[in-house]
Amino acid sequence: MQWKTSFGAAIVMTGMAAASVSALAAEVNVYSYRQPFLIEPMFEEFTKETGIDVNVVFAKEGLVERLKQEGINSPADLLLTVDISRLAAIKKAGVTQPVSSDVLDDAVPANLRDDDGHWFGLTTRARIIYASKDRVPKGTVTSYEDLTKPEWKGKICTRSGSHVYNIALLASKIAHDGADKAKAWLSGLKDNLARKPEGNDRAQVKAIKEGECDLALGNHYYMGAMLAKPEQKAWAESAYIIFPDQDGRGTHVNVSGIALTKAAPNKENAIKLMEFLAGETAQEMYAELNNEYPVRAGVEWSPLLKSWGEFKADDLSLSAIAELTPKAQKLVDEVGYNE
Repeated sequence: MQWKTSFGAAIVMTGMAAASVSALAAEVNVYSYRQPFLIEPMFEEFTKETGIDVNVVFAKEGLVERLKQEGINSPADLLLTVDISRLAAIKKAGVTQPVSSDVLDDAVPANLRDDDGHWFGLTTRARIIYASKDRVPKGTVTSYEDLTKPEWKGKICTRSGSHVYNIALLASKIAHDGADKAKAWLSGLKDNLARKPEGNDRAQVKAIKEGECDLALGNHYYMGAMLAKPEQKAWAESAYIIFPDQDGRGTHVNVSGIALTKAAPNKENAIKLMEFLAGETAQEMYAELNNEYPVRAGVEWSPLLKSWGEFKADDLSLSAIAELTPKAQKLVDEVGYNE
């Protein structure tokens, strides 16, 4: 974990002493599962505009457990994470509180925020299909259903079916089509796999470059990330992006999001930061720096995002998807997807 010194000092304080320091300091404290380089530019801009310092603890896991242990003495005001299942889990863990903000309600579409105001999406990420430029003619694959066609047997790569990105996609299919059809789709996808599910989303595109598979599931922003790395650029250049189901319900999207902690010693400043991150400046930065789609309507996309074209996104409520993630995991186990 990493944290700024001021936040590290605040962590060891409890009771009235900590409350006194928080009351005097113009600051907000964030626990983040998101990597530093993805969010620090936005925090720096927020401090520049408001004079409020942002202190951050970065970690890959354990922050929800930490909040539960710290209880009312937690120094954390906000929790940043990705994926609807993780956002729903922090609400279920009882470590968040609702936020009532017209600014957030106006900026974040209803399907991308919690019905009770416990979390708000900040960016969207499309679950797309990567296709080989050499072996998959454009127009031959246009939907997630196409991945189950017999002509793609032994030609598809994915990461674990139990990963939250794939679980959310499967949960969306359950919501739209019912469990039986979703299970049949997952079974058909498994039958067409070129190898046992392994690696991350970038590894699937690397496998396309190396000829191990022709098609892969992945989040859209990895294309931008690979193009920016010399050692991965060739992977990205071997594939093109397909936004599935443009003639139907649209491409499945997930979010990165933010929640106000139950303790929130700097609640007013925390809400200011939430509103800033949903504002035009931060939303443009998300698009330009991270290649993620803004949740706020009317915000200009980066040139790279524009180059991939407009697409229709599935407007299914993410809260509905979250409720079905346990059932999605059950289907993964039933079909033995990861075996």
